[in-house]
Amino acid sequence: MSPHEPRSSCPLAYALDVFGDRWTLLIVRDMLFRGLQRFSEFAASPEGIASNILTDRLKRLEDLGLVARRPDPEDGRRVLYHLTERGLRLGPAMIEILRWGLEMDPDTQLPARFRSMLGGDTTALLAELAKKHRALADGNTPEEADG
Repeated sequence: MSPHEPRSSCPLAYALDVFGDRWTLLIVRDMLFRGLQRFSEFAASPEGIASNILTDRLKRLEDLGLVARRPDPEDGRRVLYHLTERGLRLGPAMIEILRWGLEMDPDTQLPARFRSMLGGDTTALLAELAKKHRALADGNTPEEADG
């Protein structure tokens, strides 16, 4: 479904049109929480997304203004992806979905540091994530963005 042709005027239906498939939120997760930027990094995610589906979802997220891309300074033939300000607005919902998933299945795998962050101040966590992504969007390396 095209991002310009919603199936109805319902905001939930719109949201499901954007990220209601099995892969889109995982790509956003990888950008937001894991700091992934390269196609190869997304493709190596443990869920095993096929390259054609990954290409389609990244393009769709870009078309919706949730993701932007820029040339990879290490290899001009490749691109780096990052969340836009609009994409970062998914942060609160993603955190709540993660909290819900942990509550429903406490055996899910999540690094201890991040598990403890989810139990803390959501505003501070979102500010930290947004700062990192703005630094990545400005062309900083992940290491520079963490600093």
